[in-house]
Amino acid sequence: MNVDLTPEQDQLRDAVRTLGRRYGHSYFVAKAKSGEHTTELWHEAGQLGYLGVNIPIEYGGGGGGITELAIVCEELAAAGCPLLLLVVSPAIAATVLNKHGTEEQRKRHLPGLADGSQKIVFAITEPEAGSNFHRLGTVARRDGDDWLLSGRKCYISGVDEAQHVLVVARTEDASTGRLKPALFLVPTDAPGLERSKLNMEILSPENQFLLYLDDVRLPADALVGESLEAGLPALFSGLNPERITVAAMGAGTGRYAIERASAYTATRKVWGGRSIGSHQGVAHPLAHAAVQVELARLMIHKAATLYDAGRDLEAGVAGNMAKYAAGEAAALAVDTAVQALGGAGMTTEYGVATLLGAVRAGRIAPVSREMILNFVAQHVLGQDKSY
Repeated sequence: MNVDLTPEQDQLRDAVRTLGRRYGHSYFVAKAKSGEHTTELWHEAGQLGYLGVNIPIEYGGGGGGITELAIVCEELAAAGCPLLLLVVSPAIAATVLNKHGTEEQRKRHLPGLADGSQKIVFAITEPEAGSNFHRLGTVARRDGDDWLLSGRKCYISGVDEAQHVLVVARTEDASTGRLKPALFLVPTDAPGLERSKLNMEILSPENQFLLYLDDVRLPADALVGESLEAGLPALFSGLNPERITVAAMGAGTGRYAIERASAYTATRKVWGGRSIGSHQGVAHPLAHAAVQVELARLMIHKAATLYDAGRDLEAGVAGNMAKYAAGEAAALAVDTAVQALGGAGMTTEYGVATLLGAVRAGRIAPVSREMILNFVAQHVLGQDKSY
């Protein structure tokens, strides 16, 4: 595997880094604390083409892959602006629609996703079932040519910013009577769809919601794909991009925290005129965190490369490993940075404790570290399924 980026990818990384640093972590924190969204950054990133790097050129995108989108996620996070909706809208929704949507759905939605004028969020998780689609309680049933959706969803990001929610529901197979997954594009202002904001202990400009669907009526073309047979492959097609871009965001956050701590410890002098970073008790934990972040970045690059090459099974293993590694590395990096800065690390000014909640959540969502270990044990080590 070639670990070097192409010249075009290097240019993308530099350009996104420049954009992210122009806004910076203080912008991100100010938006989060005021209850606002990072609208200006999102729109500028869209106009510059960064949100649509993985969308085909014919739909207004850059024609790249998940490798390029992972670069965007990582570099904005490394600038202190980890944007969760990059994972939800360009990575999940755009991938699902591009691979499994109808041509009309692609023409209607992909250009807006590419330029940032449209956002589509993703709703799979439920209060009882979690993200186990075998136990989803949200059901879609036919009513003439229409569909009626009923159920509940939880921890759905960015509903207040989006025009549509990509809802995972279950439909009844007419031939077998068995329930099977299907995806529906639901307008966020659809009658019967209600939302309730969840209060989270995470400093983020992106909000989480409970969704209630009470016989939400949808036209036939709200079903993603040409038929119900598209449901399962469409669902799975969004999972690897989700894991890879979440991992990239975590790696970028880890880089940001280590950079902030390293700059502080290299100049902070307390005893004898030496920097506190010259002491191994301070330097070694930061160096250890830096190693873990760099190892995670390598696995992210591998996973994205495999995915873009169409090697989905291998990308599934690498994507899960990348998500695990980056989640652990980001949490370690931010915690280590706080410790190195001492009391300053807990202040808003120094900009590291502001990320503690987000990186802790990164070990839980969108798939927990325990479920990833189950996956690796089963699919890599050949162990019996444990759940």
